[in-house]
Amino acid sequence: MAGKNKKGGKGANPKEIRNSKVHRDYLVEDTYEAGIVLSGTEVKSIRAGKAQISEGFCRFHKDEFFIYALHIDEYAFGNINNHVPRRERKLLLKKSELKKIARALEAGGKSAIPLRLYFKEALIKVEIGICTGKKLFDKREDLKKKAQMRDIDRVMKEVRVR
Repeated sequence: MAGKNKKGGKGANPKEIRNSKVHRDYLVEDTYEAGIVLSGTEVKSIRAGKAQISEGFCRFHKDEFFIYALHIDEYAFGNINNHVPRRERKLLLKKSELKKIARALEAGGKSAIPLRLYFKEALIKVEIGICTGKKLFDKREDLKKKAQMRDIDRVMKEVRVR
């Protein structure tokens, strides 16, 4: 008898798809939750965990906000009406949020990058971050802090054991 799939195992439904490179390469200032316009086979493919947002970015086109370079694999059981894996997809936000994002991007030096793709009840949402790129010395500083925190945790664990 085969065992049940546990979380994170092969074939399990993922709760969210994260962009692992964002916090390493960017400093996230603001976040927004946006809906996304998808076709039926795209939703089924995301439910199967077959999506990548690591190369994604967002941009305005004629007063509408789109996400580009979001890769959603073709649905395995789809027919000739299957979707195109890489296409721009419209993001759904309130007008006030769109204006805030537009002002932040026009100021310069900032990018709108997808942080995660997740389910909110039956809907698929995208968390968008307004980000500033990190310099090399910022990345090194973060690595030093991470190493220091790891050392502190190790020492505290030894003290608790005694």
